[in-house]
Amino acid sequence: MCPVLVSVIVPVYNAEKTLERCLRSIRGQSWRELEVLLVNDGSTDGSLDIIRRWCAEDSRFRCIDKENTGVSDSRNRGMAQASGELLQFVDSDDWIPSNATRLLAEAMLDQEADMAIGDYIRVTETTTAEKGHIPREGKISRAEYAAYMMQAPANFYYGVMWNKMYRAAVVRDNGLTCSSELSWCEDFRFNLEYLRHVRSVAVVFQPVYFYVKRKGSLVDTQVDLANTVKTRRALFRDYKELYDELDMYENHKLRIQAFYLEFARDGPRRPERPPALKLRKKERSDEGEQSEERAEVGLPGLGRLLGLAADRGDGALLAGAVPAAGGGDGGGRVGPAGGPGDAGPGPAAGD
Repeated sequence: MCPVLVSVIVPVYNAEKTLERCLRSIRGQSWRELEVLLVNDGSTDGSLDIIRRWCAEDSRFRCIDKENTGVSDSRNRGMAQASGELLQFVDSDDWIPSNATRLLAEAMLDQEADMAIGDYIRVTETTTAEKGHIPREGKISRAEYAAYMMQAPANFYYGVMWNKMYRAAVVRDNGLTCSSELSWCEDFRFNLEYLRHVRSVAVVFQPVYFYVKRKGSLVDTQVDLANTVKTRRALFRDYKELYDELDMYENHKLRIQAFYLEFARDGPRRPERPPALKLRKKERSDEGEQSEERAEVGLPGLGRLLGLAADRGDGALLAGAVPAAGGGDGGGRVGPAGGPGDAGPGPAAGD
């Protein structure tokens, strides 16, 4: 397969402590046909100097410097200037395994899908855990994707942009942008609008992202019931319209309306199954919002909708130390090099 150009868009705001790690992980991608759009959102620390140095050292990296207008505008600036056929998003305090771009791009191109989605690894100060939700690998229809999403709409897996890959033509032809109206869940609104223009989604079982969960982050400090309901009310029209288009709303009205009460947070791992229940494979992680038992038993008919009663391996806690932000693997790796266990790319010469 002749590689197509992938545009990787990185919003940057005061990220001097983590930016080098993020950029090393992008530079180390096995998919070499990249352009990396680094959008400096009016940083007041040393982020812009780091960006300029990387752009001088690697011609694939480009700097977009602007005043502080927020992450949505940063992503929009990146999309507007992107030259690639495919779009990938990385946040400056996170990083990606060395095969992430290749896994997503090949899944989309081989399966002629309009979007790709992969698992991710949540990183805290003491643990790492693989997260995912859809139990079927490969190409699925938009209706199948929507049926899975209905089960856990506030799950990061569906809401964020960084574990997915998009077609630039879909974004451009339909005038899609990230909303500046919302202080959080703006990713999810973009995904809802994007889904209205796709036919199929490629599901990748392997982790394609390392998400760093920080204490004091937005979801930890501002996501309470009142804020959740307020934001959900703003999003529900887009959410409902998707299911209306798919003729799924009337049959699943109560489950879809439960969207109002879902919390947009990366929740804890769910409790282990009782010993009497034998696992056929590792159970899927679902951000603590529902267990596999609930998907099969507590939501009558939904697990059978479109043949969704399939098994899928789970992401259990992974061994290994959390890498330091400045590079290296902190004395341990989460799996073999070159795969999803690429714990922070090692320091570059002179770091």
